[in-house]
Amino acid sequence: MENLDFSERIRNGEDLCFKDRLSVVYHLSLPGILAQISEIVMQYIDAAMVGVLGAGASASIGLVSSSTWLFGGAITACAAGFSVQVAHAVGAGKEHRAKGIFKQSLLASLLFSLVICAGGVFLSFKLPQWLGADQAIWKDATNYFLFFALFIPVRQINCLCMNMLQCSGNMKVPSIVASIMCLLDVVFNYFLIFPARTISLFGNSFEMYGAGLGVAGAQLGTSFATAVSMFILLVYAITKEKKIAFINEEESWIVEKDVLKQAMHIGFPMAMEQCATTGAQVVSTRIVAPLGTVAIAANSFAITAESLCYMPGYGIANASTTMVGQAIGAKRKDLAKSFAWLTTFTGMIIMTVTGCLMYFLCPYVFAFLTPVEEVQRLGVSVLRIELLAEPLFAASIVANGALRGASDTLIPGIINLVSIWGVRITLAYFLTKSIGLKGAWIAMAVELSVRGILFLIRLKKERWLANC
Repeated sequence: MENLDFSERIRNGEDLCFKDRLSVVYHLSLPGILAQISEIVMQYIDAAMVGVLGAGASASIGLVSSSTWLFGGAITACAAGFSVQVAHAVGAGKEHRAKGIFKQSLLASLLFSLVICAGGVFLSFKLPQWLGADQAIWKDATNYFLFFALFIPVRQINCLCMNMLQCSGNMKVPSIVASIMCLLDVVFNYFLIFPARTISLFGNSFEMYGAGLGVAGAQLGTSFATAVSMFILLVYAITKEKKIAFINEEESWIVEKDVLKQAMHIGFPMAMEQCATTGAQVVSTRIVAPLGTVAIAANSFAITAESLCYMPGYGIANASTTMVGQAIGAKRKDLAKSFAWLTTFTGMIIMTVTGCLMYFLCPYVFAFLTPVEEVQRLGVSVLRIELLAEPLFAASIVANGALRGASDTLIPGIINLVSIWGVRITLAYFLTKSIGLKGAWIAMAVELSVRGILFLIRLKKERWLANC
């Protein structure tokens, strides 16, 4: 079933049998999963290339990675505040309204990202010291986060355009562009991380250019790849995607009061949720940092390795937001509820499979990510603890995406806040003192299980359907 057919059929009030609903889930989720996997491959590539430079280089990235997620969460929340409104407008057949919201969101998001960018640049020079890391990795960590912060406006527009296309029902273009971004990341990293060197190919030797920027080069490579992605998505969204393209429309750039209010209603709880989640990651990093460079590196690589398991869940969650959002816009409560549960169970099944595969394959994954055997052994041992929680982790990810499509973001934000800070951080603080890095990952596994159960309860009560 094509995405266009899906939008039209729900607006027309047509009944969708289980096979049709499953087809919609498949067609919208698969490109989203592929897009998320492409992003994870980028992380793997960055980690593997930097891993060649040694444990110290890997630790410098691992030290500030949770802080990049914090700022990335704010970017995501801002984009979702507007894109969910577009999903509702498309579902209601109000494409003119969708175009107006998109145009207004570009200016609002850009202004927001500039403020965030300034904050990130200011923070970058003090962050490694505040996190309590070894002074030897301060410089690399500072440079990595500084370049991340400078490209925040680029990341914001890239995220906004990707979300807008997805919420309009177009999942294919974002997935294709994500793959292009992944390939570009490899190319840029290759020339920016490593110094100039002699390459032998088919018996011939030649000098290969290299900037030799090390850790900073990894971030610049990713940022340049993101910039290319942003340009492609922006041009396509404003000129080609008929449901949101406004290039020939007389839409105002001035943000309407009701649009901004709704964006705040959706986005602010999400931002608080992201702050709670990633802020907890920052605190967790501070808890882990005194354990030494090997522990920081193992923790960072374990997070990178595990992301291959949970990113399919985020791909399905994005699809769930689109499906539930358009069903809500069309006043189809039955479809909204059905899509929410169908996508949640699909996510749980897929992440259970990926978790099982990673349990057996993680030694090979760590061997790819880093040549340091001590880091490999520690990373494998902690990752296997968390993998037991993948099914319920999936429930929290996808159910959250479904609730977001219904503009239900406040209660999910509270659930994340209570779960992460009340369970994960508390347990990690005490367990890390007695059993080291394994304690932090036991705390994570327990918390993810608790969070998943709470989200399933929220979905079951159906209060999120009140406005449908």
